[in-house]
Amino acid sequence: MSLQNLIIIFIAVAAIFLATDSVYRVHETERAVLLRFGAVVEADVAPGLHFKLPIAEEVKKADGRVLTLDSSPETYFTLEKKPLIVDSFVKWRISNVEGFYTATSFDERRGERLLQERVNEGLRNQISRRDMHEVVSGERDQLMLELKTDLNSVMSDSIGIEVVDVRVKRIDLPTDVSTSVYERMNSERQIEARQYRAQGRELALGIRADAERQTIVIEANAYKQSEELRGDGDASSAKIYASAFNKDPEFYEFYRSINAYANVFSNKGDMLILDPNSDFFKYLKKSAADPKGT
Repeated sequence: MSLQNLIIIFIAVAAIFLATDSVYRVHETERAVLLRFGAVVEADVAPGLHFKLPIAEEVKKADGRVLTLDSSPETYFTLEKKPLIVDSFVKWRISNVEGFYTATSFDERRGERLLQERVNEGLRNQISRRDMHEVVSGERDQLMLELKTDLNSVMSDSIGIEVVDVRVKRIDLPTDVSTSVYERMNSERQIEARQYRAQGRELALGIRADAERQTIVIEANAYKQSEELRGDGDASSAKIYASAFNKDPEFYEFYRSINAYANVFSNKGDMLILDPNSDFFKYLKKSAADPKGT
């Protein structure tokens, strides 16, 4: 191959290289900066096809989507100096392309390390101002909101990151602390259970006493009504007997004597000792003296 052909091939390869190096593309999901000899000349390159000076200019790209930083569990102390193991995650994205490039050179791991440090510091400050109940349930949402606001302000100014959301996945107690806490909770529940049982027994005694009182009152009222009815019946009966006696005293006296005889002599084993001249045998004497009943 002649020298001329080699020169032509070299020029063609160089031209292809320069042409390829002068064209670049930025996707919708990317954020990019254009550098000229290492200095930023265009901070936030729009998505699409672009041209640049070969060799002199360079394009740096980073993921522009919302990313997740899954933090490792860390131990923090509450207001009452109780340790809590907090597992959290952060949603973030690049908001200031030039600021993020200047701080991290588009190194996502470096950006996540800086963000992780700020998250740990923010959680430590927020948890140290609250007691355990407030951290676990009472003011958990408020804690996350304040932490997100503070992180977003600091990270946006320092490295160009927007903190979209901060969430706590899990809060645990250290093993030695959780054992004592569970034992204390168990004893508290036992005390509460005994209180409920005592209140139940007290309530049962009150209900039983009230039922017994109502039973006595009902029986007394029933007895009162029965006595009143019996008295009314006896009065009516006496009235009827008196009326019948007044109509025919002789027949009434005879009728009562016959009933008395039937009651007295109903049991043959009974023995009755009376004076034969008693009025009780008046009608028997009359019957014996006048067999025909005249």
